[in-house]
Amino acid sequence: MVVDLLFLAGGVVLVLIAAELFTNGVETLGHRLSVSKNFTGSVLAAVGTALPETLIPVVAILFFTEDSGHDIGVGAILGAPFMLATIAFPLIGLTVIIGRLMKKRGITLHTETTGLRRDLTFFLFAYSVALFIVPFEDYWLRVITAVFLVILYVIYVFQTLKGESEEMEATEHLFFAPKNPHPPMFIIVTQIIVSLLVMVVGAHTFVHGVEKISYLLGLNPLIFSLLIAPIATELPEKINSITWVWKKKDTLAVGNVAGAMVFQSTIPVSFGIIFTDWNITGLALVSGIFAIISAFIVLTASYINRKYFVYGFSFGIIFFLYYVYLIVINNV
Repeated sequence: MVVDLLFLAGGVVLVLIAAELFTNGVETLGHRLSVSKNFTGSVLAAVGTALPETLIPVVAILFFTEDSGHDIGVGAILGAPFMLATIAFPLIGLTVIIGRLMKKRGITLHTETTGLRRDLTFFLFAYSVALFIVPFEDYWLRVITAVFLVILYVIYVFQTLKGESEEMEATEHLFFAPKNPHPPMFIIVTQIIVSLLVMVVGAHTFVHGVEKISYLLGLNPLIFSLLIAPIATELPEKINSITWVWKKKDTLAVGNVAGAMVFQSTIPVSFGIIFTDWNITGLALVSGIFAIISAFIVLTASYINRKYFVYGFSFGIIFFLYYVYLIVINNV
């Protein structure tokens, strides 16, 4: 048990270090390419911080025993949007509220609503297709659906790139060249590649720990991975967003989470649709429904007075707490 816990913790540490390296690298790359703040937050930073929870299901499905591997993989795929909608979004709202109470900032969330609405619209459509429309009995129709979702994400990236947004602010120095304010492109690319390699090792180590501990505790690997894997691997989104909100960089904070939701509802989902049975039922389906409802509440709140915006972001925490309650009563 102790060894398995060390595998779990070691995997998390490697994944988080790699995610920090990757995010720093792609943000530096975004600044070098002179792309907008919205594109940097919703695409570059979002993809970077989403890679840990993306690699975990890929590793689980491809390299572990079919039953447990598929359960862990599908749980991680579905858990990512759920955690983003019910934990990451509420953390943004609650951080604003706490900042207001401490007189560090105002209650208004100054994010680019056009970009947020675009992100949430893409997410709601893509994730609804994945949960309710995928014909899991017919493999080739599932393949067509998966290809459609990938194409949808490509369209989203182009729409975000073309959308109006503020210019990106100067980023921190690259970790691989901390004293060079203008590092050469090959160093930026090297850091990104190294971070990906470390992330693969960390993901494999983490999945090994999840598989062993879930069996020792008598838990279904699907349920275990729905909660534990995303909470651990989405720390970059959560930490980055809290930091950005505290620094009043609301567009980056919101874009990081909303953009990750679009990515998670298309790319990892497409992989799961093709390589697993993708028969989503029970608590797994409930997690998806809760994610959709939470995202819809945020989208609705974006059309209301900005002073109430943060409460729409915070509301999703109720769905998370209720979901934990459902898991507890169903596994006691």
